[in-house]
Order: sequence, then C-alpha cells, then structure tokens
Amino acid sequence: MNRTEIEEKVRNFLIEELEIEPDNIFPDAKLREDMGIDSLDFVDIVVIVEKNFGFKIKAEEMAGVDTFSKFCDYIETKIN
Repeated sequence: MNRTEIEEKVRNFLIEELEIEPDNIFPDAKLREDMGIDSLDFVDIVVIVEKNFGFKIKAEEMAGVDTFSKFCDYIETKIN
C-alpha cells in the first residue's frame, strides 16, 4: 500500500467513523486541537486501524504522533 492509499484510507475513516469535517483534515492538522480527536476517539481509532491495516497500535509508539501526517507516517512504517 502506498502513501496516497494510506492517507485516503485514514481520511475516509476519520470522516465516516469519527465524523470529522473534511476541511479539518490536512497534513499539519493536529489530531486533538484541529480535528477534535479525544481519548475515546483514540480507542475507536485503535480498532479501526487494526481492522483496516492489520496491526495493533501500541500507545508507547504513538508518543509524538500529533498530526495527520505523522499518524500516516506511523501507519506507513508499520505496514511496509
């Protein structure tokens, strides 16, 4: 899966599953501040990522992952 496919898949589940406004999703968008993702949303994200990408997110690996782009980077490193 290439970077564009990853970004599209992540973007789609953020919009469809978490009901985030498409305008709030851009490379430097902060997950919490710009997109409004809270700790309960992160629980959903863990399940969605496992279903869509086939791996479990580890909390300690998410340290410093605070933007849409960094989140996609994290997924890309785990699946490639």
